[in-house]
Amino acid sequence: MEYSFTLKVQMPPSDCEEEPLKQRLVSVGCKDVRVAVGLRGRVMLSFIREAERADQALLGALREVRKAIPGARLIEAGPDMVGLTDVATLVGVSRQNMRKLMLTHPMSFPSPIHEGNSSSVWHLWDVLRWMQGRGGYKIDEAILELATVAKAVNLARESRHLDDRRRDELLKLVA
Repeated sequence: MEYSFTLKVQMPPSDCEEEPLKQRLVSVGCKDVRVAVGLRGRVMLSFIREAERADQALLGALREVRKAIPGARLIEAGPDMVGLTDVATLVGVSRQNMRKLMLTHPMSFPSPIHEGNSSSVWHLWDVLRWMQGRGGYKIDEAILELATVAKAVNLARESRHLDDRRRDELLKLVA
């Protein structure tokens, strides 16, 4: 199956030249990578990778990136953190339709991971699973599978900042 995903990384600005970076990645097996240098020290790596499962594709790419760029720090694996417009595009409905679903199902629609005045952000997996449960929406299984892995990677990245005692205490409170 073909999986399309991104890895956003932070690294020393001196290492962010596009062509040398791409060559380093290709040399460790990332022949399917597209490199986009953004803000100083920030790089987005886009992949379209053939694999049997999403975890093989995304985690394999993450291992290769670590090998090619040992000092790189993962910022975000995607597809994961999305707005309503992103979900609407993936599912083939309008943004207005997504907003209506959110507003008319306040108790069951997934809670955002960030809620702001102008925009909110959700884990893609949460929203796709909710929509799948309602029926009537075409949910691409490859995207759902990737969203599962990307969410797990991002949550693991965030949880590394917690000691075991604090993590256990917090898990009891938020369950």
